[in-house]
Amino acid sequence: MKKIILLLSLFVFTSAVAKMSDENKSKALDCVGIYMANYFLPSGEKFEYGMKEKSISTVKVLKAYALEIGIPEKEWDEGVNKAVDKHYGSKYDKDKTEKCHSFVEALVPNGAERVKKVVQTLY
Repeated sequence: MKKIILLLSLFVFTSAVAKMSDENKSKALDCVGIYMANYFLPSGEKFEYGMKEKSISTVKVLKAYALEIGIPEKEWDEGVNKAVDKHYGSKYDKDKTEKCHSFVEALVPNGAERVKKVVQTLY
């Protein structure tokens, strides 16, 4: 009987682990590319330093979340490399960046708080 309860508990636990749909994963990786482009803006581009802090912090939060829900690190990193290649050298787009912030805050449990916590640990 204990084995059955243990197996049922394990099944419920593994079923409860959040998954990221392919669509959300694609959006998350695209946001990482946008955030990294923000962090490495070309010279002469105008920006607020706080935007860079939030961008790099959100990249860290997204990776941590991806690993938490079981996306293999190698798979995530390959997706990040493609997204960075796509957006690298882009000008700062406030609208795209804000949409990414909203997306991440909805996707990642306690996303806004997690990003804020990472921002505070940058120094």
